[in-house]
Amino acid sequence: MADNDRMPSAATGSAPALGLRERKKIRTRQAIRAAAYRLFEAHGYDATPVDRIAEEAEVSPSTVFRYFPTKEDMVLPDDYDALIGEALARRPAAESPVRAVGAAVAWALHAVYLRDGREMQLRLHLLREIPALRSRAADHGAETVRLLARVLADRTGRPLDDVELRVVCTALLASLTEVVFGWIDSGMHDDLPALVDRALATLERGLTL
Repeated sequence: MADNDRMPSAATGSAPALGLRERKKIRTRQAIRAAAYRLFEAHGYDATPVDRIAEEAEVSPSTVFRYFPTKEDMVLPDDYDALIGEALARRPAAESPVRAVGAAVAWALHAVYLRDGREMQLRLHLLREIPALRSRAADHGAETVRLLARVLADRTGRPLDDVELRVVCTALLASLTEVVFGWIDSGMHDDLPALVDRALATLERGLTL
């Protein structure tokens, strides 16, 4: 695997120092989400009301809603797109769109797994079990496709409404999502980068078996 394809370590790069107010907001957001996941795992998603999450996180219900307008927002990741955009911007300019987007999405997924592995596993199980979450995830996936299309339009010179561009982005996101679901279901015993490489190779050769 080339250096640009390597999965991230638990801490990647350096970020600007945040002020006290920003750090407090991040800690509060993390505490609410962590409390929600503990309760979802213990009692189930539907059986966990927002006021119980607030109590577990030691904040008010209004604070919960300020950070997460709906309960679904606590499950859906809110930083994948930023990570994908960052990773895709670093891909070699001459790299094929399939390889560039695939590597960027895989990098972002693995970065989140290294940081919040248990939450990621529970999130994927909830997405499969809860219809409302699947619906919201579909909307989020459409937003991700638009992000990928914008970046690839810049890289390739194609217009944003180019059908081939959007098909590539949609197929890649769906393929890699399936790879990650399968990886989680198998107990994460397989090598994720190797699975991603196989998925990308399948797309690059034209979906033939």
